Amino acid sequence: MPATMKSDPDLGPTAFILFGATGDLAKRLVLPAFYQLAQEGLLPKQWLLVGNGRGDVAHEDFRKHVRDVLSEFGPKPAKKEWKAFAERVFFAGGGFTSDSPGSLLDDLAKAREELGGDPQLVHYLAVPPVAFEELTKALGQHGLAANARVVYEKPFGTSPESFRRLDRVVHSVLDEQQVYRIDHFLGKEATQDLHTLRFANGLFDAMWNRQHVESVQIDVPEKLGITDRSVFYDATGAVLDMLVTHLFQVAAEVAMEPPASLGALDLQAAREKVIKSFRPIDPAEVVLGQFTGYRKVPGVAAKSGQNTFVAARLWIDNPRWRGVPFYLRTGKRLAETRQRVSLVLREPAGQLSGQGNVLSFSLAGDGEIDLSLVAKKPGPGFDLDHGAASLPLSGLRGADPLPPYVRLIHDALIGDRSLYTRPDGLAAAWKAVTPLLTNPPPVASYAPGSWGPAGARKLIAPGRWLLGQ
Repeated sequence: MPATMKSDPDLGPTAFILFGATGDLAKRLVLPAFYQLAQEGLLPKQWLLVGNGRGDVAHEDFRKHVRDVLSEFGPKPAKKEWKAFAERVFFAGGGFTSDSPGSLLDDLAKAREELGGDPQLVHYLAVPPVAFEELTKALGQHGLAANARVVYEKPFGTSPESFRRLDRVVHSVLDEQQVYRIDHFLGKEATQDLHTLRFANGLFDAMWNRQHVESVQIDVPEKLGITDRSVFYDATGAVLDMLVTHLFQVAAEVAMEPPASLGALDLQAAREKVIKSFRPIDPAEVVLGQFTGYRKVPGVAAKSGQNTFVAARLWIDNPRWRGVPFYLRTGKRLAETRQRVSLVLREPAGQLSGQGNVLSFSLAGDGEIDLSLVAKKPGPGFDLDHGAASLPLSGLRGADPLPPYVRLIHDALIGDRSLYTRPDGLAAAWKAVTPLLTNPPPVASYAPGSWGPAGARKLIAPGRWLLGQ
């Protein structure tokens, strides 16, 4: 490798096998993240990337595909850097099933010879969820599961029943410590600061409970529509795509009890334990919506009743949070694109009551922490106003922020599961959302560019959404 592409000295020889290597997810997220790891010097000294798919693609053609992907989505490779990267990239065609391994076994045999010894295998399943079971069985059938790490994209199951079935299949082939279920919201820099700010600062740790927090808002509106993945979205909707995955995981990050340590196992345990305290969602405390014009999007069923918006009130039945509503909201074709977690603090008693403070975390980009405070305006009178203090995380000295996929793929390479989900937490999440899935409220229409159905404002009354109001 050239001098600009250093290597992580602590990692041994590694073969990264990317299933679905020519698909949309690999193109937009996985391949750019893997290349950035190379640029950052976070790959092992000895590594190979082996793409897999049903087509019979020559190595050179796959390398050209990867370069085209990077030119479109970045980071755009320089000529010298690309040459060093490309010579480690291969493609194994013919698919991969229990009945037929295609050319993957032959290509991995060559990779083992080139890397020497017994390289660490990291399998990344960038494929639709329907393919997870067969690929998992095939890994076991063809001897590629032993001591390997397997990264599963979300959603890990598309219903409580499919989750349980997939979980049984996975654990028939792999030990739990080999399994990496990705939720990229956990890889965001500011998501990690949800527990860092609290546990490293006694001021915030002391107020992180029902005595001081009036409510919590987790708000992820999106201006984008679903044109690029309409078929997937029409089978999934906002509830399965966002609520039971990203928003539940972020709520757990906010609400978890102090872990025994900040090690992977203890962090996971604390996050998954609090999900078991999520009260099953009452459909009467949920607003579903569909933006006007959704059914005209190519790939969407003409009479689709799928939700593209969800706002829900979540209750956490434990001593710390009992009685504190967590308001979760997300949707497509809304007025803004934001990713924000806000703790609305209780009003103080006494003569200055009615003055609220808010601690917020922007999860977008490199992340930011914002604090809204009440202060006296300078002057002869006693006039109060709200002031805001912001801390962009990228401004911290020596900051080197990593995008979520870069961080999470690196964690899989080094064997750190702290930002990946566990089956007990996922089982509890499916349990909490089951009443909504079995008895959903009506889906209301809303105008593109708005903040969703009017019912979302009623849901949070007499309070208000901090975004868009």
